[in-house]
Amino acid sequence: MVTMPCLKIRSLLAWTLLAWTLSAVAQAPTTSRAMGRDFIVAVVDSVPITNHDVTLRVPQLRDQLKQQGNSVPEADALLKVALERLIIERALLEFAKDTGVTVDDDAVDQAEQRIAAQNQMSPSAWQQKLSAEGISAARFRQNLRDQLTLQRLTERNVPSRIKISDVEIDQAVRERQAANSGNNPDIDLGHILITVPEKATAAEVAALQDKAQAALARVKRGDDFGVVAKEISEGAERDKGGLMGLRPANRYPTLFVDAIKNLQINDSILVRSGAGFHVLKLVTQRASQVLTITQTRARHILLRPGGQLSQTSARARLADYKRQIESGKADFAKLAREHSEDGSASDGGDLGWSTPGMFVPEFEETMRQLQPGQIADPLISRFGVHLIQVLERREAPISERELRDMARSSLRDKKFDETYQLWSQEIRGRAFVEYRDAPQ
Repeated sequence: MVTMPCLKIRSLLAWTLLAWTLSAVAQAPTTSRAMGRDFIVAVVDSVPITNHDVTLRVPQLRDQLKQQGNSVPEADALLKVALERLIIERALLEFAKDTGVTVDDDAVDQAEQRIAAQNQMSPSAWQQKLSAEGISAARFRQNLRDQLTLQRLTERNVPSRIKISDVEIDQAVRERQAANSGNNPDIDLGHILITVPEKATAAEVAALQDKAQAALARVKRGDDFGVVAKEISEGAERDKGGLMGLRPANRYPTLFVDAIKNLQINDSILVRSGAGFHVLKLVTQRASQVLTITQTRARHILLRPGGQLSQTSARARLADYKRQIESGKADFAKLAREHSEDGSASDGGDLGWSTPGMFVPEFEETMRQLQPGQIADPLISRFGVHLIQVLERREAPISERELRDMARSSLRDKKFDETYQLWSQEIRGRAFVEYRDAPQ
C-alpha cells in the first residue's frame, strides 16, 4: 500500500471520472432524439463540441455545484458554464496529446471494472445497462480514457507549480498549535468517588448523594482535598490524595471534561455517572505542549484481479472470508497469510500503526469509518480488492517533522484549486477556440 502524491488530485478527478458516467446513464436522452437536434456549438483546435456533449455534461455540473454548496445558475447560464468546462477539457486533452500523455487499454479496463463494481454489477451487466440507455460501449470507454488522461496530465503539471514557503509552514504550525492548545489543554483533576451499587434503592441513592454533597461542602469551605479523599473516596487515586495526574483533556472521561469546563482553578463540582457520584476539583489547567494525532492499526487481505480471477470473483471470495471470520469459522490472520497478495501477508495482513494520509483515499475513508474489531465489506482500490479490519486506535504525539509535513500537505490542498484553475486557463489560452451556435 502506498500513499498518493496528492490526495486533492485524486478526489477532484475521481469525481469527474465517475460523475460523467453515472449522470450520463441517468440523464442521457434517447439516441434518436439526441441526434435529431444535435449540432456543433464550438471547435477547439479542430475538435468539435456538439450540443449533445453539452447537454450530457449539464447534470454532472449541476450535481457538482450542489455538492460544493454553490448556487446553480439558470438553464441558459448553466449551458454556457458546461460549454466552457468542455472547452477547457478539450484544450487539455489536445495538450496531453502534444506532450505524450496517454492511457493504455488496461487502465481503461480497470476503471470500467471499478465503476461496474461500485454499481454492484458485473462488467457485462454494466455494459448492457449503458446500451439500454443509448450509450455505446465505445463512447463510454473513450470518456473514461479522456478522464484518466486528464488525471495523469494534472498529476504531471499541477503539483510542481504549487510553491510553499517556510514562512507559510511556520505560520500554519503556529495556528495548529494554538488551536490544539484551546481544544485539548493539559489538566489535573482531584477526584472523590462515592460509588452507587447497581441495585441500590432510591433511599440508598439519596443517602449516598448526601454523603457526596457533604464531601463537596467540606472541600468548598477549605478543607484539604487530599485529606477528604483519603477519608471517603473509593476511587483508584485515593492514596494519591485524589489527584488523577496531569494529562491532556482528551484522556479524561468526557463527562469530567464537560463538567469542569467553566470552573476556575481550585473550584469544585459534583457530577453523577453510572458508577456513582464524583466530586471533582480543577487543580491545574494549561495549554497543551504536545500535539497528538489519531493513529490506526489495521490489517487487510488483498486480492489482485487478473487471469482467471475477475474483480467480481475477488469481491465474492473476500465477502465469503468475512462471513467465515465473523462466524468464528476462520481466523483473519491465517487467511491473510494463505491468500493475501500484499507484502503484509506474512504478518497476517497487519499494516502496523498508520497516520492519516498514508493510504489511498478510498482505503483510508473505509478504514476511518470502522470501529476497532469491525471488518468492512470488500473494497476496490487501484491496487485490487481489500478486506479491511481495524484492530485498535491510539493518540500518539506528533514530532516536529511530522507536524511540518502535515502543514505542508494541508497548504498544498488549499492551493491546489487555484493553481489548477490558473494552469488550465493558461492551456485554454493557447488553444484555438471558435464558437458556433449557442447550446440549447
